Amino acid sequence: MSAEKKVKKNCFIYSENGAAGCSCCHHDSRFVYEKKWYKNRDFYEIMLGTIVFVTAQWMVSYSSLYQLILLIMAYLILGREILLAAVTNILKGHIFDENFLMSIATLGAFAIGEYPEAVGVMLFFRIGEFFEEKAASNSRKQIIAAVDMRPETVLLLDENDTARSVPAEQVKLGDIILVRPGDRIPLDGRIVEGSSQIDTSPLTGEIKPWDVYSGKDVLSGCINKSGVIKIRVEKILEDSMVSRILESVQSASANKPRIQRFISRFAQIYTPFVVGAAVMLAVIPSLITGQWHTYVYIALTFLVISCPCALVLSVPLAFFSGIGAASRQGILFKDGAAIEALSQVKTAALDKTGTITQGVFAVQQIQTYNGFSSDEVLRLAAAAEYASVHPLAGCIVKAAQQLHLAEKRASTVREIAGKGVVAEVEKEEIVAGNLALMREKGIDVENAVEETIVYLAVSGVYAGCIIMGDKLKDDAGTALKKLQQLSVTAVMLTGDAEEGALSVAAKVGIKKIYSKLLPEDKLAALQKIRYENGKVLFVGDGINDAPVLANADVGAAMGSGADAAIEAADIVFMTAKVTAIPQSIILARSVRNIAVQNVIFALGIKLLVMLCGILGYASLWSAVFADTGVAMLCVLNSVRILYKKYI
Repeated sequence: MSAEKKVKKNCFIYSENGAAGCSCCHHDSRFVYEKKWYKNRDFYEIMLGTIVFVTAQWMVSYSSLYQLILLIMAYLILGREILLAAVTNILKGHIFDENFLMSIATLGAFAIGEYPEAVGVMLFFRIGEFFEEKAASNSRKQIIAAVDMRPETVLLLDENDTARSVPAEQVKLGDIILVRPGDRIPLDGRIVEGSSQIDTSPLTGEIKPWDVYSGKDVLSGCINKSGVIKIRVEKILEDSMVSRILESVQSASANKPRIQRFISRFAQIYTPFVVGAAVMLAVIPSLITGQWHTYVYIALTFLVISCPCALVLSVPLAFFSGIGAASRQGILFKDGAAIEALSQVKTAALDKTGTITQGVFAVQQIQTYNGFSSDEVLRLAAAAEYASVHPLAGCIVKAAQQLHLAEKRASTVREIAGKGVVAEVEKEEIVAGNLALMREKGIDVENAVEETIVYLAVSGVYAGCIIMGDKLKDDAGTALKKLQQLSVTAVMLTGDAEEGALSVAAKVGIKKIYSKLLPEDKLAALQKIRYENGKVLFVGDGINDAPVLANADVGAAMGSGADAAIEAADIVFMTAKVTAIPQSIILARSVRNIAVQNVIFALGIKLLVMLCGILGYASLWSAVFADTGVAMLCVLNSVRILYKKYI
């Protein structure tokens, strides 16, 4: 790409789709590209204007006429663009922007004979804008560069297993691609051949290698560290993780935070007000005292101070920097409004399965009765369940295989929908299933409970039960403690049975649970929590969570969850870690604090310099600092969001 055309100075271009704009300059913030020479035009104009200005100052001892001519030349070199922009905006009905204010102030200085100061103010204004614009532009480029991991080409394997380089956008679903050691995984998919270790730090920010092998899903953006792997493409480029990250950052302005909307409305009222105040400041005291020169100069200073660009620039940049920083930590905010809302939540409502737990059932415990051993119960259950497609059956078989107990298979199997299986193993009738199946077969089950349990009977004799459970995520306990430290109350909303929900809640320290909830029940529970506690964050991962995610004040989806949940959410935790929840809250609060700091600092300095200007203690030079200088400091304050650590 060639250089970026400057549509209007002092505005942070933070959206490529034209959705965002600057209230002080009234442009649509689109990216337009021109020839490379345009990139340095500001620099050349400033240098030339400076040379002419210095020459004019040197000419003062020779000829005042020549000095005036040179000062006018310097002013036109430095201010031509400002004057043209002011006229253009006035013709469009946009009067009160910084171009108008600077034009009136410097032309007014010419009118009262302050020629060198008029040119000097325009010079330093241009210098300040130049560095301010560079800082904002570089910040955006750094953020985009940090999150843009889209591949240009991919090694596509044909039917003869020959690799050829093709553009990434040409790869289709089901294609097989080759990823060599050291390469970045270009597209989301599933490994079909090979094994390796991958570095997920580009997505998660955590430097920790992960072992992957055939059958494992991998995300684009990760780096293949060791072996050659072949991946079947599950998502094309525009739907892959690397594209979602970039889209999230680029669409940061789609829904503006309330503080940003307030600043935009404030600037539209504030600027005309101070222009009117400046007119009265110039006219009324001058009519009384007759000191037109003094009070017109004070009024001109007042006008320059009033430019609101530090406000309208720094607030969106703070939120944009926050979105970029979050993306580098594996947290995708879909817009700035989500950050602002998250910074204010006091309650986090969490789904259980797939959010607090891994969403993968495994054998937790085996209870035995009537002389049977745990190995016998597991071996016979695996033999009976071997052909079943039920998820719990697969967990039992896997557990038996790990203990080398799955060598036998049933000779006959009859599956009873919703209840279990009846099979023949080693000439014994094996009944494996839920409590309803046991009762149907007339088998007396001891200590029966309504949990996720597979009961086993051998030839009519109760042999024992296999208790299944969903494993907690390793970081669940740590994350919930951190939420407590942040004064955020955790509540569990789950469709699971009460016993299982209570068990998980006790392990992680959640005191309030809502169990056995259908999707509409979850929504009702969420509304009740919101009514009692205020703004609520809901975190889920299933298709059934989509309505709740869409209706929550802030909806967050685990990146490993269903596409419907990810689409409905305001935030996506790509790592699917529970610690991403407190991490995102800390980041959101930090972003909002910095945005508020910028507003207070910018308004405070402006009001102070305005007061000094009214009293006659501020010059046009200090007014320029109160505009561009303050804006630059606010930009630097916003950018530090990128370099802070969040947990």
